[in-house]
Amino acid sequence: MANQESRGRNFVETSTRKGTLDIRLPQPSDRLDQDAEHCSVLVDGEWRDIRFHDYDEIYRIPGLYEQLFHGILDCRSPDVIGKVLKEELQQDGFEAESLRVLDLGAGNGLVGEQLRNIGVSTLVGVDIIPEAQQAALRDRPNVYDAYYVVDMTNLPASIQTELEGFKFNTMCCVAALGYADIPPSAFRAAFNLVSNGGWIAFNIKDRFLSPDDTSGFATLVRKLREENVLELLTSERYEHRRNVNGEPLHYVALVGTKHADIPEEFLP
Repeated sequence: MANQESRGRNFVETSTRKGTLDIRLPQPSDRLDQDAEHCSVLVDGEWRDIRFHDYDEIYRIPGLYEQLFHGILDCRSPDVIGKVLKEELQQDGFEAESLRVLDLGAGNGLVGEQLRNIGVSTLVGVDIIPEAQQAALRDRPNVYDAYYVVDMTNLPASIQTELEGFKFNTMCCVAALGYADIPPSAFRAAFNLVSNGGWIAFNIKDRFLSPDDTSGFATLVRKLREENVLELLTSERYEHRRNVNGEPLHYVALVGTKHADIPEEFLP
């Protein structure tokens, strides 16, 4: 969306390594669900309204993702997932250098960068939108060994073979589950690329693990645990970030060990 006048409140400005963008958030009185959150950004002299989940538009503007979600809204998830995964590795005597990681919903590489920081040696990103890959290659060109733009629920045979060739022993997925971004079927496809005994690290909004969940993930995660497909080692509720009104949004970080592939009948 584009408009000439931002409907937002005062400018919020923070410095990032990509410079400072002029960003306006909605009025505090606007009660927005997380899926409907948006902001206005000054681009080339024009205010543009951008919905937070329109990642293709966000990734096209260098530095916007970092400044908005991490500078203004204080997103902590890449650090939290990196921390809890590292803690579990240390507790079990595993070296991060031994991990061959599939980063599902890799985006512009912030999570991949954190995984490299803890010592991961092999890292492959996948995302469904080309703009994510373009942003990762633009902003973090040395993070991924390979990066695929694919629909995990409809993988070409050649890509399936290439991904299997990495012999993943870890899958990571951060801030991408529960809305329309990555459905349970795509999570299953990525999960099943990981060898048995491998690590699974992901987070999800606490609401999507509750009895009121409509995304299908509450049922899926419960079945994975009940059937010992996933042995859950860590489950930590934490503040993912603030919403546009400055209120906390809580997610749950989960780390576990895979014991078997997810059968199709587990899907909602």
